[in-house]
Amino acid sequence: MSKHQQKLLLIDGMGLLFRAFYATAPTGQFMINDQGIPTNGVYGMLLHMFTAMNHFQPSHVAVCWDMGSKTFRNDLFTDYKGNRKAPPEQLIPQFDLAKEAVAAFSIPNIGMEGYEADDCLGTIAHMVKRKIDVVILTGDHDLLQVLDDEISVALLKKGYGNYEVYTKDQFIAEHGYDPIRWIDIKALTGDPSDNYPGVKGIGPKTAEKLILEYNNIENMLQSLDTLKPSIRKKIEQDLDLLKLSKQLAAIKLDVPLKFSLNEALIDSARMKDIEQFLHLNIKGTTRILTMYNEFLEGLAVH
Repeated sequence: MSKHQQKLLLIDGMGLLFRAFYATAPTGQFMINDQGIPTNGVYGMLLHMFTAMNHFQPSHVAVCWDMGSKTFRNDLFTDYKGNRKAPPEQLIPQFDLAKEAVAAFSIPNIGMEGYEADDCLGTIAHMVKRKIDVVILTGDHDLLQVLDDEISVALLKKGYGNYEVYTKDQFIAEHGYDPIRWIDIKALTGDPSDNYPGVKGIGPKTAEKLILEYNNIENMLQSLDTLKPSIRKKIEQDLDLLKLSKQLAAIKLDVPLKFSLNEALIDSARMKDIEQFLHLNIKGTTRILTMYNEFLEGLAVH
């Protein structure tokens, strides 16, 4: 199998799990199993996973996870994600259950304490991009910064099977700057969802104008005297926060994790052993197994 016939699907497991949980939780559809454990998030995450596998037809699959709520970013900025509420009690037991379900299909779970799933996704993508094409499945626009010639990002849209797939060329055509400059945009504007500040009073339009003109924050800071006085004042007032925000916005591409393409290779013989998955007693397994079998049938054809 040549490189161009191979494809690694990297999945943002936590992103999919949260998305699936909150899609049904407001109506109380927690899908409690025989052990009294809610399974709605895991069920929806697996549907997203197998829908994407059927859509993108990867030869390799891996799922990345956050490992605890604290990372190196909290060491840099104690209020990082400080606005996040504790997860609902119905979601907490689904974190481990989700990983068990993924493992039951012989798909590797990857995560590392001190780092976010995004860091693991970015690191693995850049680690293997010369060997295999990579698609990152996520709902998080932050991952657009890791786009490269061999790395695309499939952003989840509403429902199942709806994706906005970005390539590096497409991103440049749309924005006019390289994907890695997304870090500088986020550093200037801040990120309310991650609770870091950026520069007060600078929004996305101004940030994009600055990056289109100066290419990056470092060049801009060397040319402060060429900025409009009002913008220069804002940047000078929040200079330390700007530099900090750039550190927080940048996805790590050098997480010291272990990853093997061989372990992520889809082995239909190995995947067919589903007894471990059935023992997890996740509600709604019929639909999941139908999609799973569709994928295996497609794999056999290819």
